[in-house]
Amino acid sequence: MASRKLITLDEFTIEETRKFPKATGELSALLRDISLASKMINKQVRKAGLVDILGKHGATNVQGEEQMKLDVYSNDTLISVLKNSADCAGVASEENDNELCFDDSFSHDSKYVVLFDPLDGSSNIDVNAPIGTIFAIYRRVSPLGKPVTKEDFLQPGNKLMAAGYVIYGSSTMMVYATRIGVNGFTLEPSIGEFCLSHPDIKCPEKGKIYSVNQGNSAKYDDRLLAYLGYCMENKKEEGRPYSHRYIGSMVADMHRTLIKGGIFMYPADSSSPKGKLRLQYECNPMAFLIEAAGGVASDGKGNILDIIPTELHQRTPIFIGSKSMVNKALEFVANKETVV
Repeated sequence: MASRKLITLDEFTIEETRKFPKATGELSALLRDISLASKMINKQVRKAGLVDILGKHGATNVQGEEQMKLDVYSNDTLISVLKNSADCAGVASEENDNELCFDDSFSHDSKYVVLFDPLDGSSNIDVNAPIGTIFAIYRRVSPLGKPVTKEDFLQPGNKLMAAGYVIYGSSTMMVYATRIGVNGFTLEPSIGEFCLSHPDIKCPEKGKIYSVNQGNSAKYDDRLLAYLGYCMENKKEEGRPYSHRYIGSMVADMHRTLIKGGIFMYPADSSSPKGKLRLQYECNPMAFLIEAAGGVASDGKGNILDIIPTELHQRTPIFIGSKSMVNKALEFVANKETVV
């Protein structure tokens, strides 16, 4: 029986570039740079229990959260790889206070900036739960030939050129979206390459799983509690109750939601009235990806991708996933009469 031909990430991005005669290949090169950094991070994740890389680093990030050692390693690795790239003008990271503009002639002429959460779900590191890297790529708005500015990093999600994540789980996968679709690549350890394993991913329109930190329910308002009651209601003819799954790593919860369908929620609550997840590093890239796969993402009032950011570390509520499930949740959140 003939073996199935493996298509590597490099081969795939080159083939995709050929579909656009005016493409320069810079975006494809950036995706390959991110995949290189993720392979380096993956190597450390895989041996984390054997070396002194687990546990707390002893510092806090700009969010006031304790940094883990792998957080710092992942952040440094991504910055180093992208800085040495000729295709990135600057980066912004969840772990750093401000954007980092690369100050050399190659970077000044680069068209793109990259924003990332270097290690999402890092509180799960010490218990060996899935963690991941989230990234977003924007075309700069400042003039070429000069250093990038803060405005290059404060663009709404509807201006994204590409976005995605790498999940370090039972296997390591890179999933990314452009405006023409979503594709997933699994790391083949024997050759050290990401290979196409999930072509043209579509998020199911309906699902049977809701994902939320239900331990925070005492902080939720009545409208959201009503939706949770709807999810748990015994209506077998309507496919309920839904199953509740919550890992506590956005990458892991979103990967399941993308593949199996469902809804992931991190709403505002009494202790976080503006939400908790970061717009630029987590919500925008995931919203761009889920919409490219046919899903929906909202802050409870409107499309996540239409929010105009005012600061790098801005937070937002999020409802994201299968179209029918998110739309139903939004009916409850808006307190429409149609929810009954």
